[in-house]
Amino acid sequence: MASFNEILSQVKRQVREVSVEDTRAQVHGAGGEPPPVLVDIRERDEYEQGFVGKAEWIPRGFLELKIEDLVPDRGREVILYCAGGTRSALAARSLQELGYEKVSSMAGGFRAWKQAGYAFERPRNLSAEQIKRYSRHIMLPEVGELGQGKLLDAKVLCLGAGGLGSPSSLYLAAAGVGTIGMVDDDLVDESNLQRQILHNMERLGMPKVESARKTLQALNPDVKVIAHQTRLTSENILEIIGGYDLIVDGADNFPTRYLLNDAALKLGKPVVHASIFRFEGQLTTFLPHEGPCYRCLYPDPPPPGMAPSCQEAGVLGVLPGIVGTLQANEALKIILGAGTTLSGRLLVFDALGTKWRTLKLRKDPECRVCSKQPEDIELIDYEAFCSIAG
Repeated sequence: MASFNEILSQVKRQVREVSVEDTRAQVHGAGGEPPPVLVDIRERDEYEQGFVGKAEWIPRGFLELKIEDLVPDRGREVILYCAGGTRSALAARSLQELGYEKVSSMAGGFRAWKQAGYAFERPRNLSAEQIKRYSRHIMLPEVGELGQGKLLDAKVLCLGAGGLGSPSSLYLAAAGVGTIGMVDDDLVDESNLQRQILHNMERLGMPKVESARKTLQALNPDVKVIAHQTRLTSENILEIIGGYDLIVDGADNFPTRYLLNDAALKLGKPVVHASIFRFEGQLTTFLPHEGPCYRCLYPDPPPPGMAPSCQEAGVLGVLPGIVGTLQANEALKIILGAGTTLSGRLLVFDALGTKWRTLKLRKDPECRVCSKQPEDIELIDYEAFCSIAG
């Protein structure tokens, strides 16, 4: 019967090993081909002491169960590493048996990486309660503990605590977004309750931002809710949005939408935009200086009276729930750096016909705002621009 060392020697003859220098060059280097997927297979206590940046974490005992979710293409190059290179070599052979064609083991493991003086990161340590609360997130390779840490560190501003702000903020809070700001100067009214699920009958007359704070913190005590009981203006918007990573736009009027667009471009803040009207909802994401902005889509506001508000025209109660939840989805993808956002696309939902349409949006090279350098963008009188008396 062969000894372990004999088996290991045989495995290492069958499995390709790559040095830490080559691993670093491949994972962090630029090139036309997709970089290899780097997978840390150590146990939790080892991982918490540090990991290679850009590495995915799948403990050895779960590797065969989860690798297909992380790397569905068996032709994609995969590099595994452990503490010293032994477990990763054995794991690489196991993946070969699963049909992975380009799987390697990093020689010397994480120990060799540190000895080479290369930078490494430390994960955000989640408490036992957080691991239990976010377990369904942590199971996802696209999220994991590292991604959940990003969510807990994220700061998202929800513009409006009404129809769109209610479902979006609820799902952001449930997902563990650590700081949620709510901007709204309105009070809870009985007519709100048909769609604004943050509020209830006991809070009639309460400021919406305070009602939102109570609901969100009751849902998830991990979340810090910052209430901004005010209307955004050219004088306060840069100070308010400057402290957040991205904005979820649930504004219900054109002056605020144009103001937000220009201020977000000036500060480089992504905006997840949505609007609702009667039975139709629209959704897109504006990534500053990458894709089109709101002014590329709507260079000028409609004439006064041509676009009545929900207060004037009505809205199906469930519609903001559908669209606002999609806004939360966009925000989570931006925070996690996962998936494809709606930048450059406008998603249109028809609730009566249960139909979806996707329209392509193009960046206007002569846009009066996003074609400028950020420092050249000026905030104007948006009430006058939209021909609405102040």
